[in-house]
Amino acid sequence: MSGILDLTDNVALITGAGQGVGRQIALHYATHGADGVIVNDFFEERAQAVVDEIRALGGKAIAAAGDVTDLDAVKGMVRRGNEAFGRIDILVNNAGNAGAMPDPEARKPFWETGPGAWNSFIGVNFYGVINCASACIPSMIERRRGRIITIISDAGRTGEAGLEVYSGAKAGAAGFTRAIARSLGRYQITANCIAIAATMTPPIEARLKTEPERLKKMMEKYVIRRPGQPQDVANMALYLASGASDWITGQTYPVNGGFSFSM
Repeated sequence: MSGILDLTDNVALITGAGQGVGRQIALHYATHGADGVIVNDFFEERAQAVVDEIRALGGKAIAAAGDVTDLDAVKGMVRRGNEAFGRIDILVNNAGNAGAMPDPEARKPFWETGPGAWNSFIGVNFYGVINCASACIPSMIERRRGRIITIISDAGRTGEAGLEVYSGAKAGAAGFTRAIARSLGRYQITANCIAIAATMTPPIEARLKTEPERLKKMMEKYVIRRPGQPQDVANMALYLASGASDWITGQTYPVNGGFSFSM
């Protein structure tokens, strides 16, 4: 494949890529020429299923199961990626929500819970981003090239009632991404965020199918009156990974159907 969105000579690691947005980003990268895709998920079978999809399309991919909140596990999956493909050029911090094994009280208002519930959000959405960045950045600096893309949420930009700690963790991830953008620009490494709103990932789709009135009410807040689809986010992730975005860093791009606006 050729063109400005071509990812030839790039290897990508995508966290939380066993389903939903992460899966679609992995498929987008593979079908736009990536030399390799490292599919991370907490659950090995989900990661492997996406790898099988990519290989069926003629792409190259490996599964790298692991918990992004565990730095040693992250280093292990980065090592597996390097062994398979020799490098990691693109890091997509996609793993999020309340993690693979959320505290059962994580959805309550934070003042009714404690650190166990808070860490469900802070661990994956903030420390997960830091862990993955710390494991990937040194070799990017050595090669003087790289892309870091962090999937945040409009909750991190505008705040979300009932998701107080999640909102804070996503805002923290955005601030961290802006800071590393300043640190890494001299090495030709860019770092940007994509802020998403209600997107039809499997958990959200399952919830809304049983509550159609909730979906209708939710969509009243959106200028484009439909929920997001994984490919909407993957399109922006492809752009930020490609040569089309060489001179863009430290930015947050809302992909949100007009849920919120920003200058």
